[in-house]
Amino acid sequence: MPLYFTSLNSGSNGNCYYVGNSSEAVLIDAGISCKETERRMRSLGLPMTKIKAIFITHEHTDHIRGLVLLAKKYSLPVYISTQTLSCCGEMKRYHSCQTVTDGQSVQIGELKITAFSKFHDAAEPLSFVVRQCGIQVGVMTDIGKVCDKVRNYFSNCHAVFLESNYDVLMLENGRYPNYLKQRIRGGSGHLSNDEALALFNNHRNTTLSRLILSHLSKENNNPILVKELFESHSGKVEVHVASRDTHSPLFSLFFPDEKKQAATYKVQQLAMFT
Repeated sequence: MPLYFTSLNSGSNGNCYYVGNSSEAVLIDAGISCKETERRMRSLGLPMTKIKAIFITHEHTDHIRGLVLLAKKYSLPVYISTQTLSCCGEMKRYHSCQTVTDGQSVQIGELKITAFSKFHDAAEPLSFVVRQCGIQVGVMTDIGKVCDKVRNYFSNCHAVFLESNYDVLMLENGRYPNYLKQRIRGGSGHLSNDEALALFNNHRNTTLSRLILSHLSKENNNPILVKELFESHSGKVEVHVASRDTHSPLFSLFFPDEKKQAATYKVQQLAMFT
């Protein structure tokens, strides 16, 4: 059974990632409005009824902006860490919030979603990997620095949404005040292109097939620059840059013979519906 995935939006203006199969799906973060989430799902030919749960990485506005309305409108369970929930205002009173911790897995139909902790300047931030039939897709953004947990989960993924937030020189020479530059690069903010590339080069496995570079800074990065940087090292891995203005294509990942889980598999990019 294929695993489908897309970025509905990625950047400081809103983050929302979709991973699912033919019958059920989850959202990782809900950082764009409910209306915009619905619109982008429609444009990809994805019915909202497929979404069975929302998993929240942390409490920053660009990750929860549409959460309250989306969860209530569709009666969706929300999986969130305890301290993150305590920072989320109205969500603390939502009856379908369920807390998750580092290393915990949640089963949603055929999907197994595993949380792991990371470094970021938030109360109790998590990242997630989604697994089905031996296929694993990771959502790894808002990472202050690469730790052993990030390396371990990254090395087991077949496709990854990986943060590549800023170019070091663009940040250094840019207009941000020094305190903000230090927040971004200080180990609890975001990954630079160079840090993300080092993770990619040193810890990808031979079955990684799709890399979606995510959460690019509008001010301190350039999609063409970062795509060319990674493609020069990518080999057979297909590289895509997630947009901060629209959804990505809908990708699918599957084993051609499910009876031979160790066999090579392929990724197909599906045509976008307009």
